[in-house]
Amino acid sequence: MEFPHTDVIKILLAILCGTIIGFEREYHNKTAGLRTIILICMGSTIFTMVSLKMGGSDDRIAANIITGIGFIGAGVIFKNTYDVKGLTTAAVIWVTAAIGMIIGIDLYLMGVILSVVVLIILSFFSRIEDYIYVLNYKADFLITFVNTDVENLRKVEKLLTDDKLKFRIKQLSKTDNRLFTVIQVSGSKNKITRFTEELLAIEEVYQF
Repeated sequence: MEFPHTDVIKILLAILCGTIIGFEREYHNKTAGLRTIILICMGSTIFTMVSLKMGGSDDRIAANIITGIGFIGAGVIFKNTYDVKGLTTAAVIWVTAAIGMIIGIDLYLMGVILSVVVLIILSFFSRIEDYIYVLNYKADFLITFVNTDVENLRKVEKLLTDDKLKFRIKQLSKTDNRLFTVIQVSGSKNKITRFTEELLAIEEVYQF
């Protein structure tokens, strides 16, 4: 059985585009790494090719692939008590599948261009995010005090006010005769670093 050379080109191009995006994910040790991204891109291309050869409509192709990719994307999103992780990785999986579909319908150049654009967004725009964090950083501090005296919390609040940091108490409870709090702090990264050093100097802070 002979394979049309155009199909081979599509698969090889899907592998290339997956490699372009997957390399960045692997370099940063993300959940969906190089092999996963390549397989997602190649799989989307293959399914698109098969659906077209069977006479399927474009709408059906998109619906089935997006549904399947949705399950994979949901699997890499992790929510803990205080934040959500994996949203960017899920978005990368989603857009990689879209690039694979584009390659599958013969838009080769568009697939390569979009892969490079995604790479630029993931690498260059992360530096912009870092710059934004320097100006306006947000962090959750989980602080446990040596006892249940609320005045200890007042000392921490005074430090935050003196450092001109915005803050919000997200949780306050007593555990094992110790006061526990979660404070969301926002401001410049330098100020938050200074607050962290000041927090270390407070004897009433058991751990944070």
